[in-house]
Amino acid sequence: MNLFILKLLNDQNPRQIAARVLSQRQTSSEFTENLLDIALATARLSPVDRGLCHELVCGVVRWQATLDRLIARKTDPAREPRPALKNLLRLGLYQIFWLDRIPPHAAVHETVEQAKRSGYSSQAGFINAVLRGYLREADEIRKILADMKTSQPALGWSHPEWLVEKWRRQFGDEKTRQLLEWNNTPPKTYARVNTLKTDAARLVERWREENVEYDFVTRDWTGENLAFELKSHPPLTSLGSFRDGGFYLQDPSTLLAPVLLAPLAGEDLLDACAAPGGKTTFIAQLVNNEGRISACDLDPRRLKLVNENCVRLGVTCVATAQTPPLQTENSKFDRILLDAPCSNTGVMRRRVDLRWRIQAAEIERLRVTQLELLRQAAPKLKAGGVIVYSTCSLESEENSEVVKAFLAAHPDFELETERQLLPFVDGVDGAFVARLQRK
Repeated sequence: MNLFILKLLNDQNPRQIAARVLSQRQTSSEFTENLLDIALATARLSPVDRGLCHELVCGVVRWQATLDRLIARKTDPAREPRPALKNLLRLGLYQIFWLDRIPPHAAVHETVEQAKRSGYSSQAGFINAVLRGYLREADEIRKILADMKTSQPALGWSHPEWLVEKWRRQFGDEKTRQLLEWNNTPPKTYARVNTLKTDAARLVERWREENVEYDFVTRDWTGENLAFELKSHPPLTSLGSFRDGGFYLQDPSTLLAPVLLAPLAGEDLLDACAAPGGKTTFIAQLVNNEGRISACDLDPRRLKLVNENCVRLGVTCVATAQTPPLQTENSKFDRILLDAPCSNTGVMRRRVDLRWRIQAAEIERLRVTQLELLRQAAPKLKAGGVIVYSTCSLESEENSEVVKAFLAAHPDFELETERQLLPFVDGVDGAFVARLQRK
């Protein structure tokens, strides 16, 4: 078989693509989800194989610490497997212990064959021995894995030890366990109907024609006929309802901040950290394009997404600016949305790399930045105006404590309401929102 045909076969193999993405992840600053999207964009995979590739990559990253503990039990600590070899072992073990739909012996065989295709024929015997050794101990290992979730929750649920201990102090053992389980569950896909282009009745009628299986989602801040769960669907970019701007993909938690902002038609509004534009375009929807929204972001690539989303969704009242959040030409606004940069711990199940990137010191650094952004926002607000401060963090240091520090230094503001959404309580991504009014 010539090299071209071999490469073509590998490019259409979901396990091979998964191994390549996991290898790229180790040297790239890009998030795994982005690397995976790039790899799948050119791969000619069936929907089933595409799903398998996605599951393998995200599953291995989520359960990395637990998988590595299993690898360490069977390997010489003085001879750490090379990264590519370690990824193959992770993939094999993940299929054996986390994917019930794949027969264990098939998982071993496929991993060994993959090693050979990847140029590791000399190591194929080693991989085979490690994985078959685990097959013989499968029942015992499953019991060990289950016990670790209670006795060593950070290892059993594959999260950083410092973060698990922080959450245990904040939420208690049982709620922390629920949060860890939530983070290791594949996220659902949610959509917001775009009433600038259509309405819920017409959208769901179109979805039925496009073979989209959906369910209505109702929360006290969304009301009815605004948010939907997309349970199964063809590739979203292939849907006319998507290309025509009938909906925007958005977790229900992200709708709370614009709702509490309560913008009115004709007002001057600022979305200080706008990219990729979900909240910006929802604000435009709430005022029916009858207002002036300034949307700022420093990253030109992400600001481009805001512009693209505005065009697709029919938003005409937004002016974007590549500028620091609060250095805008307009000096005063009726309302400001400050969706501040944060640790993102409320969306950890959507960002599989995050648990391995976040550091304890980062939370304190972010808290300083968040408080400074609020301080800069204050003089930009008209008398009687409203600032909505929001994050997708679960950490009180970034949320209620930032608000308290700001209010202590700004007696001309008062807290009207604040709310923390918690995955194990609200069944959505974590988020914090506070509405502050200038007296």
